[in-house]
Amino acid sequence: MKPSLTTARRKSLKSESDDNRVVLEGLLTRRPDTRENPAGIPISRFTLRHESQQVEAGLKRQAVCTINVVVAGTELQNVVRQLQEGSRVRVAGFLSRADNRQGEYRIVIHARLLDLLNTNSSDEQHKQ
Repeated sequence: MKPSLTTARRKSLKSESDDNRVVLEGLLTRRPDTRENPAGIPISRFTLRHESQQVEAGLKRQAVCTINVVVAGTELQNVVRQLQEGSRVRVAGFLSRADNRQGEYRIVIHARLLDLLNTNSSDEQHKQ
């Protein structure tokens, strides 16, 4: 049986640098905005809100954050098209800065894998 794109993609991720990797699960706060850059490459952006309980120094604490996610290229666009406000997703990728027109820098996640977790289909995880 030929390995799926998911399996091949996961193997390629393991061979990439481990010094900048992040996996975060959360809810979309709004639908993704997709545009094409001047080279015709689709760039999608959405905001992910994460809430969890973590243990730090033996104590439980709430971890809450909101972070922007960038999805570049065509590989994950079939998943992006399914995303709605309130969708639960798991994003795996790397952190980088994004600067806005006011010259401010913000940290964003550049997605390499995108899993849609709350769907009614029999295949609950849509991966590229």
